[in-house]
Amino acid sequence: MIHRKRGRLAAIILAAGKGTRMKSDLTKVLHPLCGRSMVWYVTALARKLGAEKTVMVVGHQAALVMEAMTGEDLTYAVQEEQLGSAHAVLQAGNALHGFDGDVLILCGDVPLLLPATIEALLENHRSNKDAITVMTALLNDPGSYGRVVKNEAGEVLKIVEARDANEEEKAIREINTGIYCARSDFLFEAVRKIGNTNSQGEYYFTDIFEIARRQQRRTGSFVLRDPSEAMGINTVADLEVAERIMKTRYQRSV
Repeated sequence: MIHRKRGRLAAIILAAGKGTRMKSDLTKVLHPLCGRSMVWYVTALARKLGAEKTVMVVGHQAALVMEAMTGEDLTYAVQEEQLGSAHAVLQAGNALHGFDGDVLILCGDVPLLLPATIEALLENHRSNKDAITVMTALLNDPGSYGRVVKNEAGEVLKIVEARDANEEEKAIREINTGIYCARSDFLFEAVRKIGNTNSQGEYYFTDIFEIARRQQRRTGSFVLRDPSEAMGINTVADLEVAERIMKTRYQRSV
């Protein structure tokens, strides 16, 4: 376990999605990666970081996910309908009621993040006294990723989905990885204010940055040095790439 000099930490792991692009009846987060389910690595990351409480938001094949995680020190929140990322985070609110500290939001299909990377994210978040910080990456071809729009001071004004971005926004190379750290006293109050007036009819967690700006709260970003760490597993091909990365790491460590 990593021992922190300051600050309390809780974690939310988003693991409710089906993962249709895996072309499998098995829910995406339970697909094996080097002998363990991909979500196991995310759970292990939260544990190594010293999270006091880890809430896993489950939905599709919830019982199967909970059974696979038997023995892990987890609290579960069930997202009955998949209504978007903000709705998923909101499901963890009751489990973290009364918690005063920072909340790390992780994705169950992003298993390659290293503890040192998240430590650096947390240090950045705390030293800047941000209400919320997003982990970002710089890509030469940002493609379908959400673009991070910032002001001259480096504060995040908003995150725009690629499908909703104008030409100027599409030219931005800094993208959203879907990993966040937020103050608990801000997080759940703000998430409740997020609406679903968009083309998908979903509650986008990224709208929280505009809410923070309206409240004159600080918003920050932390640029990931190695974008492959934040790679999301969406297809069997992605899983094969992740296997190669993980095996290479193991070979380097022995």
